[in-house]
Amino acid sequence: MESTAVSSRPVLRVAAVCGVITGVLCICWVLFLYKTGNNPYGPKRTLSDFFPPLAAIVSQLLLRRQYANGPGLLKAVGVGLLTTLLAAAVAATGLYLFAQSAGPGLIEQHLAEAHKMLAAAKPLYAKESNGLQQYEATLRNLARTPQAFAQDEFLKKILLGFVVGIPGGIFLRK
Repeated sequence: MESTAVSSRPVLRVAAVCGVITGVLCICWVLFLYKTGNNPYGPKRTLSDFFPPLAAIVSQLLLRRQYANGPGLLKAVGVGLLTTLLAAAVAATGLYLFAQSAGPGLIEQHLAEAHKMLAAAKPLYAKESNGLQQYEATLRNLARTPQAFAQDEFLKKILLGFVVGIPGGIFLRK
């Protein structure tokens, strides 16, 4: 029987590699948006929210290759969740550092664009019950600081990664 330290090394190694690479890809996506003149805080940024769930599945597949009879439920789910956690942490840290270095001007441009988009959607909100309250809540909840952007980035990535990583680990355990 293997000791826990020896059996956890493949899990940690695979999760670290996949998580850090995915987090760096998320940072690169934000930088790509910035360099191409797109809003790096806008809706296109959310396309990178799909990277951590994909990385969780890839890490589970890579871990599965290292075990003849499959890694088991705990290791398969664990590697997916740890990959997601690392990817979300790296991506959030990168976005925070980007927002700090880019300055408040870029955030103000984003807020102006977001207000314009929400104003265009206001008639759609008005058609719904409690729509105007939802509209006001959406305006209030817009991220306005680097910390808020990092928190938003972390929460979105970790939520979607966990939602995909847990069933993926269950499916790929054997």
